[in-house]
Amino acid sequence: MVAPFPTEWPEPDTVLVVEDDDALRESLAHSLASICRQLRTAGTVADALRECAATSPDIILLDLGLPDGDGAELLGRLRQMTDAPIIVLSGRTDEDQKVALLDAGADDFLTKPCSVAELQARIRGQFRRVQVSSAARAWSQLSVDGVEIDLLAQRVVRHGQPQRLTPTEWALLRALILHAGRPLSPRQLWDIVWAREFGDFATHVRVHITHLRRKIEPDPSMPRLIVTEPGVGYRFAGPR
Repeated sequence: MVAPFPTEWPEPDTVLVVEDDDALRESLAHSLASICRQLRTAGTVADALRECAATSPDIILLDLGLPDGDGAELLGRLRQMTDAPIIVLSGRTDEDQKVALLDAGADDFLTKPCSVAELQARIRGQFRRVQVSSAARAWSQLSVDGVEIDLLAQRVVRHGQPQRLTPTEWALLRALILHAGRPLSPRQLWDIVWAREFGDFATHVRVHITHLRRKIEPDPSMPRLIVTEPGVGYRFAGPR
């Protein structure tokens, strides 16, 4: 059995702030205290490498101007040590440099000064992306009651018979699985799968859910994978 996606996304446990300005480092620590359980700080390249090795942070916030080395070089060394998202926070505005940093392994780039709300939102977004990626890998292959689903290979076998899903059905199935355990409204599914502003979204979603159930449900007359949440929408329940 694979655990479903969380109904509420957890906050990062540990955030590492690499910033040489003492006042700004303290300000960042105060601003981020509400969204993480443990906040670690470093003011030099050496301290950052030591903290990363010792604490295995969930998110790294990296300034580029450090007294004992360039933050861009530190980025490369950190990327060799950890897969944690790295958000560069810098006053540098050169577009080519931003691209180079992203190519080197940075996950996001924020230009100083930025608001506390935006910084917190970027951190939450990066941490959520990691959670989704991990959960998606866990849910990419399912087998339940004679039905096999492989998202990566785009393969569905029901009672020994390969099922042909349309591109829209695959997109709908992927959206449901990537939000497994969380109900999605027809409007949300419409926005994710069809990306249209106008249209009879309720009918489109209902019809495609019906078609999809015929192909992936062990018993389409009694759905157990794509469950209807009355008054809300649809939820991918997965194996029990």
